[in-house]
Amino acid sequence: MSIVDWTLVVLYLFAVSGLGILAGFLHRRNERGGEGGHYFLAGNTLGWPVIGLAMFAANISTVHLVSLAEAAYKYGLVFGNFEWMAGLTLILLSLFFAPLYLRSRVATLPDFLERRFNRSCRDVLSVISLFSAIVIHMGVALYTAAWVFRGILGLAPGATILGVNALILFIAVLGALTGAYTVFGGLLAVVWTESVQTILLLTGAIVITVTGYLKVGGWAELSQTLATHPHPLAAIPGSNVTWGTGNFLNMARNSADPSGLPWYSILLGYPVLGIWYWCCDQTIVQRVLAARDEKNARLGPLFCAFLKIFPVFLFVLPGVICVALVQKNFFNGAAPQSAADTYTFMLTHLLPSGLKGLVAAAMLAAAMQTCSAALNSAATLVSYDLFKRYRPGLNDQQLVRIGKVTTVVGAIMAIIASPLFGHYTTIFQGINKLISYVAPPITAVFLLGVFWKRASGASALITLIAGTVLGFVMFYLDWNNLYHGDFMLTAFWLLIACMIIMVATTFLFPEPLKRGAEALIWENWREPLQKNAGGSGLADYRVASLLILAVFIALYFTFH
Repeated sequence: MSIVDWTLVVLYLFAVSGLGILAGFLHRRNERGGEGGHYFLAGNTLGWPVIGLAMFAANISTVHLVSLAEAAYKYGLVFGNFEWMAGLTLILLSLFFAPLYLRSRVATLPDFLERRFNRSCRDVLSVISLFSAIVIHMGVALYTAAWVFRGILGLAPGATILGVNALILFIAVLGALTGAYTVFGGLLAVVWTESVQTILLLTGAIVITVTGYLKVGGWAELSQTLATHPHPLAAIPGSNVTWGTGNFLNMARNSADPSGLPWYSILLGYPVLGIWYWCCDQTIVQRVLAARDEKNARLGPLFCAFLKIFPVFLFVLPGVICVALVQKNFFNGAAPQSAADTYTFMLTHLLPSGLKGLVAAAMLAAAMQTCSAALNSAATLVSYDLFKRYRPGLNDQQLVRIGKVTTVVGAIMAIIASPLFGHYTTIFQGINKLISYVAPPITAVFLLGVFWKRASGASALITLIAGTVLGFVMFYLDWNNLYHGDFMLTAFWLLIACMIIMVATTFLFPEPLKRGAEALIWENWREPLQKNAGGSGLADYRVASLLILAVFIALYFTFH
């Protein structure tokens, strides 16, 4: 990259860190810096546009820019299912989960489990949520960003800078910068910076997608090229790729497809991952908990669901475009050295000076916004679910100090854990495999806890522990190459096992409904759809949900 590109990157780093610090300064001036509710939940002041953008930003990371392009270069649009299926689970969050969370006015989801079941359930979920925030959310984002910058600099995977491994150095710098403004500003800084970073991220993604699309000659030329030319990796033994319009631009695949994502695996497995990630994970749902009222808590996730339409075209499609450009010999014989280098290859070969810096800054934005969201969630969990429980006399100033220390420690732990993702074939595969082993017991407990009045605290605790053990066993087998099954179907069968465990143990260890838990369950699934609509037209969450659902169905019919 040119000096102009690097100048843009450096200016971005200073600008986003400054914005986070400014948010912290205003928070201190207006709230005297001691209100835990303002530090962790932004004073419950968030409206639906900010909630939707912040949820979208917390989800989008360099994983999307890099790993989705990597997967698309090998297998086409099929991995876009993870984006469009997310919209369906966000509708579930809006309709069924968000009103209960707002009704209980909890600061964390483990707190919700304690009110519904018992303290032990809260402790187990707190530990799992800390693991997911630091390893799954932050660790993978740092690793992917570091991999990208290694590629931009043209460094080999094991290269060093000033005697330090380049990957580790990049991970440490990004983690330190993100931790700094998250410590100072709390959730308000996270939301402010996320909103700006999302705009920059989408700008960079749009630039590279539109540029590649115009270079390839439009959709008809793209389809024709894919159908009549062999894949660039097809000649490499063991590359395991597919090509041709019939597969590459098709979102629904059969069981013989090399991607390993047949349509039934996605249909059965994704809801297990998605309900945990979008409805029960602290890092994502914390923005809903900070809503000013139920209307905004419901509409925020629906706005995020609408935004999830676009990643298929902005993050997945570039990988397919890159295949067609290489097939057309647009790069004069050059091609990505591996599928993992797809996005970096397009950045360095398609964009002029200046725009390269913009897209590179967008990648930084993606990593930093995910990390800041995870750090703030980890700080909230430790402060409220661990220290506040055992020392209820702690005041807000002490809780904020604990949260800041947690942010620093969490950043260090994520930096240490990040290189573990190099173990997997693709980064996107790695993160979803981890989620498929973590999600099932939590999804089972929340679903049955919210919709089944008889579910007992003892059964919830047994399910969380047993399901976590089962998930760890599957992770161990997978990590040591002793199991090679479909990880999406594995998640589905783990969910079934967890639900059977919870139902059986509820009858073995029955308990009366906990006092005060009446407001945390739905007696009838129709209940949240019959009242508190919030307004007319699109302001009515029921109308907005139906419209978004119709859009996703139409998209699937178009790309089936």
